[in-house]
Amino acid sequence: MAHLEVSPPPIPKIKTSFPKNKIKILLLENVHPVSVEALEKEGYSVECLKSSLNEEELKQKIKGVHALGIRSKTKVTSSVLENADRLLCIGCFCIGTDQVDLNAAQRLGVPVFNSPFSNSRSVAELILCEIICLARRLGDKNIEMHNKRWDKSAINCHEIRGKTLGIIGYGHIGTQLGVLAEAVGMRVLFYDIENLMPLGNAHKCDKLDQLLKTSDFVTLHVPKTEATHEMIGEKEIMKMKPGSYLLNASRGTVVVLPALVNALNSGHLAGAAVDVYPVEPEGNNDNWVSELQQCKNTILTPHIGGSTEEAQTAIGIELAHKIIKLIDTGSTSGAVNFPSIELPYAGPTTHRILNVHKNVPGVLKNINSILGEFNVHGQILGTSALIGYLIVDVEREASHEIKKQIANLETSLKTRILY
Repeated sequence: MAHLEVSPPPIPKIKTSFPKNKIKILLLENVHPVSVEALEKEGYSVECLKSSLNEEELKQKIKGVHALGIRSKTKVTSSVLENADRLLCIGCFCIGTDQVDLNAAQRLGVPVFNSPFSNSRSVAELILCEIICLARRLGDKNIEMHNKRWDKSAINCHEIRGKTLGIIGYGHIGTQLGVLAEAVGMRVLFYDIENLMPLGNAHKCDKLDQLLKTSDFVTLHVPKTEATHEMIGEKEIMKMKPGSYLLNASRGTVVVLPALVNALNSGHLAGAAVDVYPVEPEGNNDNWVSELQQCKNTILTPHIGGSTEEAQTAIGIELAHKIIKLIDTGSTSGAVNFPSIELPYAGPTTHRILNVHKNVPGVLKNINSILGEFNVHGQILGTSALIGYLIVDVEREASHEIKKQIANLETSLKTRILY
C-alpha cells in the first residue's frame, strides 16, 4: 500500500488586540543595537535616530509613537507629552530621568523607565581610575609629553594606598566604588541621607562636614534634586583637606564650578575630575568651553561615566525588556513615576484590561460596580498621589463591554485592552 502523506493542519493566526507591526517604537541618541534587535524580534516597527531631537522636532516626531527610547540629551517636556497621541511608555536608556517631565507623564498615564543599576560598575571603575590618575598627576604629564616636554619628577605624586576616600551618595555606584577602593588599600568613608548598611570596612559619616574634613579624595554620586543643587560650593570646598581632590560624576548642578576653579587655582585642592556640567551640548562639537579647562591636574571627560560597551549592552537589554513587558502585559515594574505593578497571566480564556485613572475618592467603587457584573480572573491596583493604575483579567466574551464601561467613567485617563 502506498504511503499516504498527510499535510499538517494550517496553524491558525492568533488574533491580537492591536497588530504588533503597527506598534511604533522611536529610539533616539544611538541606542545600543541590542535593544533594536530585541524590539524588532517582537514584531514592533522600530525607527532609530543617532542624534537627539529638540523640543519642536520631537513634538512632531512623537505623533503616532507608542514607545519612546532616549538617553540623557533629549528633553521630554510637558509640551512634547501633550503632542503624544499614542504614547504608552518612555524608556530612559541611562540612570537619570530628570530629562523627562515625570509629573506630566504620570498625569497623562505614561510610565517612565530607566536603568538604575546597569552602568554602576563602569562609573565606579572610571572614578577609581581617575583617583589614581590624579594622585600621580597623569593628566598633566600626558599633556606635557604631547607638547614635547620631558619632566621626570615625583613631587606631589602619591600612592593611593592608605589614603581616605569619601563617597557622597552610597547607592549602587557608591557601594561598588567603595569595594573597589578597599581592594587597592584605601580607607572608605561615606555619607548618605538614607540609613544604609556599609559594605566591607566602609564607615558611615553622620554629617557631611565630617567626611569633607577627613577625606583625601571626595567623590559625588547623588541624584539631581533640590537638596543636591549646588551642594558643594565654596563653603564646602574650603572644609576639605588642603591638597585633597574632588571628583564629580553625578550631575553638573551639584558642584559650583567657579568655587572649584578658585580652589584649584589657589592650590587648596590638588586636583579634580569632572564628568558632568551645568550645561552640556546636545551633540558632539568642537567648540565646547568650560572655566575648568585651564586648571592644573584637572581631568575633564564628556559625560562618559557609563559609556562602556558592557554598560550600554546591559542597559539596552534591560530597557527593551521593560518596554516589551509594558506593551505586551501592562507591567510597570521598575517605573519611576508610576505605581509599580504586574499581574500573572490568567490564561487563554481571558482578556486583559489596563486602566489609568485619577486617584480620587469613589473611583474604585465605580470600577468594581462594573466588574461585579462579570467574571473576574485576576485584578491588581496600584496608586500614587495623582493616579491609580488597574490591571484586570476578565472573560473574553465580556472584555470589550467592560473596557467600554470603564473607559467612559469621568475619572478614566487611559484605558486599553490586551489579548
